[in-house]
Amino acid sequence: MREFRNNGAIGAILDEYEKAVIELDKVISDVTNNELIKIIDNETTNSDCKSIQTILTHLIRAGNIYVLEVRKMLGEEIEYTERKIFQTTREYQSELKIMFENNEKLFKDYPNIELEETNNEKKILTKWNQQYDVEQLFEHAIVHILKHRRQIEKFKQIMSGKTSLQHRI
Repeated sequence: MREFRNNGAIGAILDEYEKAVIELDKVISDVTNNELIKIIDNETTNSDCKSIQTILTHLIRAGNIYVLEVRKMLGEEIEYTERKIFQTTREYQSELKIMFENNEKLFKDYPNIELEETNNEKKILTKWNQQYDVEQLFEHAIVHILKHRRQIEKFKQIMSGKTSLQHRI
């Protein structure tokens, strides 16, 4: 039986975020290093969506940026991290774990953080020009992983010959 965090809405966010990361970890666990780097979608104009490697690189960087955005909103002076590209699935699995731990640490550092904010002037204006309160940003983070997990699942089907890339993923 699964154990849940007991800190209300923050616990729910972290539980669901962790669940999404664990599901993604399982999906990539059998991806070979050759499959990791293989370009599957040559037609996309989004450089983050060409291979499993580019997707995972994007996901990890984004997951770390969510933390930075909140910490900046809270007054911390912190710099954005560089995009890190890895050559093995194991390295990505390790980095996903570290990324989640960084997100979890945010809530340990700020256990009384206000999740909901109705005043747009007090919302986080992200690097990609969207406004979110903390809860919305982390809901976005969770769904972001789910969307790209699905994309990786489709890439795996394409590599196995079970489907083709006929429509945008």
